[in-house]
Amino acid sequence: MMRYKGYLARVTFDDESELFQGEVLNTRDVITFQGQSVDELHRAFHESVEDYLAFCAQRGEKPDPPYSGKFMVRLSPDQHRLAVSAAQQAEKSLNAWVAERISRDAQQELKTAHVKTQGGNLGSPGSNARSGRLLDED
Repeated sequence: MMRYKGYLARVTFDDESELFQGEVLNTRDVITFQGQSVDELHRAFHESVEDYLAFCAQRGEKPDPPYSGKFMVRLSPDQHRLAVSAAQQAEKSLNAWVAERISRDAQQELKTAHVKTQGGNLGSPGSNARSGRLLDED
């Protein structure tokens, strides 16, 4: 996992093109990059984030910030009680227990999606320093 200015990126290697391809994960906007070496990949990641921030500024838009790591979950009282009991049994705080479960289940879900896409290309990263916006259906 790569980090820059709060943005996190996942990197894969494309054996056919012999390129590392990266995609920023913790934003709704699409930010991709690529490079042939680790140094080139780091530069391309930084340039892509900077290009994205400049693109937003040029358009007078606020960039979609990286996710904060905080969100509210609404549970029924029974679900809440069950989660607290499970966390206590695991000798963890409720927050730590929930974060561990979400991480585990999300990773499993992404592995399943990876297999379903025949090779795991969930999105096709584009050229170096390309950024754009996806429509949000909310």
